[in-house]
Amino acid sequence: MKSNGNKNIASVVKDLVAQTADEMGYYLWDVEFVKEGADKYLRITLDNEEGITIEDCERFHRAIDPILDEADPISEAYILEVSSPGIERELKTSAHIEACEGWDVEVKLYAAKNGSKSFRGVLCGYDEQDNIVISSGKEKLSFKPDEIAKIATYYDFSKS
Repeated sequence: MKSNGNKNIASVVKDLVAQTADEMGYYLWDVEFVKEGADKYLRITLDNEEGITIEDCERFHRAIDPILDEADPISEAYILEVSSPGIERELKTSAHIEACEGWDVEVKLYAAKNGSKSFRGVLCGYDEQDNIVISSGKEKLSFKPDEIAKIATYYDFSKS
């Protein structure tokens, strides 16, 4: 089962390992197949209510190795990485947005809005028009999905 294109490979791998993640009590946060320098990486990101430990990553890695070997979805050499999304995580899907409602986020825009391309606030979720809404101080800000270059949670380490 060979795949063409990095996004297609990620999608195929996601389909292959999703059931294993679910059975092991993990939420499959993201799957990416990317080239960095001369190397290709298959990055699988897991999450769950208690957080992900290095032992969880190793356990999942061992569980999916035979699945990936048998299906052989990637025809070239690659490095498999299994990790947690971390405290500061990029939100790429509507499921990510819904999972992180109430979290502090930073929204970065392609073009300036109200004189800025970056906004921080508490993620409120979606409005009736499927725009992403954050609460910043006393105001609510709404962003169309196609305006957003990146949205990620952030953690103020100075408060720790």
